[in-house]
Amino acid sequence: MHTPTTEARPSIYYHYQVHQPWLASQHAKQERKRVVIAGSGPAGMVTALELARYGVPCVVVTSELQVSQGSRAIVFTRRSMEILQQVGVADRMTENGLPWRFGNSYYRNQRVFRLEAPHDADDRFFPMINIQQQYMEEYLLEACSANPLIDFRWGNKVTQVEQMDGFAQVEIDTPEGPYTLETDWLVAADGGRSGIRTAMNLQMEGASYEGFFVIADIKIDLPLPTERLAYFDPDWNRGNTILMHREPHGIWRVDYQLPEGETPEEALRPESLKARIDAQLAMIGYAGTPWEMDWSSVYSARTLTLPDYVHGNVIFTGDAAHLLPIFGVRGANTGFQDAQSLGWQLAFVVKGLSSPQLLANYSAERVGAAREIIEESGKSTRFMAPPAGGFQLLRNAVLSLSLTQEFVRPLYHWRTSRPHAYTQSMLNSAGDDDALFTCGPSHGAPPQNIRLGSDDFLLDHVGGGFDLLYFTEAQAIPEPLQAVVQAARAKGVPIRVTAVGSGHAVAGADATLADTEGHFRQRYGVQASGAGYLLRPDQHVCARWLTLDAKRLQDALNAALPQ
Repeated sequence: MHTPTTEARPSIYYHYQVHQPWLASQHAKQERKRVVIAGSGPAGMVTALELARYGVPCVVVTSELQVSQGSRAIVFTRRSMEILQQVGVADRMTENGLPWRFGNSYYRNQRVFRLEAPHDADDRFFPMINIQQQYMEEYLLEACSANPLIDFRWGNKVTQVEQMDGFAQVEIDTPEGPYTLETDWLVAADGGRSGIRTAMNLQMEGASYEGFFVIADIKIDLPLPTERLAYFDPDWNRGNTILMHREPHGIWRVDYQLPEGETPEEALRPESLKARIDAQLAMIGYAGTPWEMDWSSVYSARTLTLPDYVHGNVIFTGDAAHLLPIFGVRGANTGFQDAQSLGWQLAFVVKGLSSPQLLANYSAERVGAAREIIEESGKSTRFMAPPAGGFQLLRNAVLSLSLTQEFVRPLYHWRTSRPHAYTQSMLNSAGDDDALFTCGPSHGAPPQNIRLGSDDFLLDHVGGGFDLLYFTEAQAIPEPLQAVVQAARAKGVPIRVTAVGSGHAVAGADATLADTEGHFRQRYGVQASGAGYLLRPDQHVCARWLTLDAKRLQDALNAALPQ
């Protein structure tokens, strides 16, 4: 019998709410579900909200009775905020988070590198925003609770999965005992220690790196800006690295690498934590400043992924599918991109708008993204925590030279997480004009946001289905294009047509966005009327044309929805 703790997690700044468990005896007999999501972390809840946007109901089961303990993921990227805008929680994140765009690297108390993340007038969100994961989960939970298509079940732990003919049979344990739930699709979003992955005996590919890092959240008043601070080879922790981030509510995150041979248990002793944090504060000039510990943990850097995210009627996403190091803010941010991608593709399969081949595409795209991240994050990890031998010698040489030689300083760049471009996706149109464009988002890329007014942006107007951006000064969308759009809608495919360029309403378009100064067209590489972009439901570009006609639009839709 599953017995999750009913005591609220301790915290000096966050009030944990303990929810009541969902018990089968209090509900009607369970019919087969369309989708069951195991796990209520960021990937699980965003998947649920995305499915609901397309009218697909789901059940979310989670073994705990409250949101996760500790700040965990705290840095969220611009692309993550754009995804969270789609599911309705970006405003809460913006209201309560701390935006930033600068990162600093120090060696021997000298700043040797300063990174400035790109940010211009077309961006609604800052490159990064800091907020503790508990708050982000709280906002997602409120959105899930408000959605009648999401059945949220606290205190329900998946203990067994059996693949049947066309569905999965899931054994779930609760505080009153187990029950069985059948589902067409089971989404395994149960985290880095995925019990479903273990039960299915699935092996991940990649590498685990030497060494451990302590995460410590402390409450302290430091008059420092919200910027990333990285300290290399300090006197108190020679050969190792320390990171610091400001969080809301007077909390600072301190991450520091453990000396070789020290165990996690030794590192988490109160006297060890106090000595290391006091030493770090003294090094940056705040010796004796009072502080209070909120939460601490230990992690190691791993770059691992399943080679396939779809196994029968079980689909993996988030940390259950891959394990990525935190350097470059890759964990939860990658999970958001997984969930956004999975949400629409699973919804379209469930609704019969495409074949299960679309889920094979989800796996191929997101495994490719994970492998790209693994390659990038491996470079960052080998610099932040170099393995003994050649990597360590090289890193030490860079540190030493950086005091006087500017050319080596860019090697401190931590290769921040960026949205993956599905350049080789099977959903991209083979017969469009992608190769003829000189600028603008290309095949598989996320869209470039465009400022349309003081508080109005392009990405406020797209999402929830396919989006056709048609550039025109005419009075109407050409009738053959309208016919293709209407035929797709008649099959149940959500598609929205936005006319760009004209200041007046355009017949056949669902919306018109004025581009009187040509800024939108310039950013998207469009010079004449009749051009177009087709965005997938996850907003990534799957086709673009300098000249669009009905056949080319139909071909692109056929490619994006394999039958």
